[in-house]
Amino acid sequence: MLRPVCLALVVAALTAAAPAALAQKTKLKYPKQAAAPEVYDAVEKPAVPVGGVEAYGNYIGDRLNYPTTALQAGVQGTVEVTFVVEKTGATSNWAVTKSLSPECDAEALRLIKAGPRWTPAQHKGGVVRQRVTMPITFQIPPGSETAPAGAATIMGTSPTSAAATPLQTVAPDEPARPVGGTEAWFEWVQQVQKYPALARQRKVHGKVMMEFVIEKDGSLTGIKPVKRLGSGLDEEAIRIVKSSPKWEPAKYKGAPIRQKMVLPILFQL
Repeated sequence: MLRPVCLALVVAALTAAAPAALAQKTKLKYPKQAAAPEVYDAVEKPAVPVGGVEAYGNYIGDRLNYPTTALQAGVQGTVEVTFVVEKTGATSNWAVTKSLSPECDAEALRLIKAGPRWTPAQHKGGVVRQRVTMPITFQIPPGSETAPAGAATIMGTSPTSAAATPLQTVAPDEPARPVGGTEAWFEWVQQVQKYPALARQRKVHGKVMMEFVIEKDGSLTGIKPVKRLGSGLDEEAIRIVKSSPKWEPAKYKGAPIRQKMVLPILFQL
């Protein structure tokens, strides 16, 4: 009958002698208990964007802003962004796992972070976190391959002359740029933009890709849309570019040259 009492005394003594050690062991358990749930790469029912994959693709296509520097350099390709779809449907832990350029990488991350919520994944009868990889493609619209954005052309004589020599495509030493800078030009576009009533009624939004040539004197010619939206937005984009202030022309070996450019005119409701 004495042993239980003695054992209790010994336990009490050890507890009193080493409270710090026991407290430390107790604290070490907390991080394990607070650890985030496991992230799955393969699940029985994968996460999907709210509204469906097609709607998500439309969101990417409508909201993607092709970085001007990438357009000017003719950069195109795919950025892959990996992220986690949480149990709530929100996304987190975004990271570029396949890079294209710093500007394109940043734009791809912006799109994913600002994107719609997802329907979370399910596995073994419960909602789980899932790791997803999403490709974001940057492609210069067809029709500009003969002189990509960032390339320029030199002609021996006037383009209207019958004796004009064939076009020569070169990389300019100094690309054409809006007077005051690219950011100032896009701010000007937003200020003068008039959203067509028909497009607003139909809730049409996105970007019209405009192609034009910056002449040696800085004027813009050959203005045309190469990616259209309709509902009056194409015509408004043409009007905006036609009313643009002059640009600083591209230069090659110190002399001004003509340069073709493809830029987006963004329409947002």
